[in-house]
Amino acid sequence: MNLTAYTDHLTRPDARKDPETAPGALAQIAKQLDINPETLRTWGRRVEAGHAEAPGIETVADIERIRQLEKENAELRRAIEILKTASAFFAAEVDRPHR
Repeated sequence: MNLTAYTDHLTRPDARKDPETAPGALAQIAKQLDINPETLRTWGRRVEAGHAEAPGIETVADIERIRQLEKENAELRRAIEILKTASAFFAAEVDRPHR
């Protein structure tokens, strides 16, 4: 698909009502939340810019950091499970009578 075709698709008058496009999706979500679409759009822009001021709204950098920490946490949990298994194996070897 060339750039012109893509641009034409988004500039059609009915594209704003299409939930597959950002404006259409924002309008649909705003309607479901019973808020003004421009309010939702402003909140989204603040979060993307890293200027979220309302409590509970995380910046994009915060979200990326949380994902990184969750990944690291999962790796550490796997390492702990491996160490527990190895510890149990070697403890069983020590408790076994020698011949």
